Amino acid sequence: MIELILLTMVLIGLQLMLPSIIAFAGGQVSTAYLLSARDESPETSQVAQRASRAANNLLETAPVFLTLAILAVHKNADVLMFAQAWLALRVLYLGFYLTGTAYVRSLIWMAALVCLIGMGLALL
Repeated sequence: MIELILLTMVLIGLQLMLPSIIAFAGGQVSTAYLLSARDESPETSQVAQRASRAANNLLETAPVFLTLAILAVHKNADVLMFAQAWLALRVLYLGFYLTGTAYVRSLIWMAALVCLIGMGLALL
């Protein structure tokens, strides 16, 4: 379970950097911008904007996942299947969000939410 918590932290870090990486690779931002205070928002591609929204979405659910995962470790609860599914679904969610696939992305988000509910119920 500790490994999944660490992998989740890696996913959060990658998703937070991904919009800047995409914008830099697309030439919308420069190295000077990335190293500056970023007072102004540059015009970025739709993919970079989607990556930013996906990161914000992850930041909304990651604290719940991390709390449930830490509680599961503390209580020795068996939530490994739900945790693995949640992490895999969040990676899939990112891919579908970046490609702009709306309906499938929403189904994946709902499935990830069900995983969080399953983790919570297993702790009762």
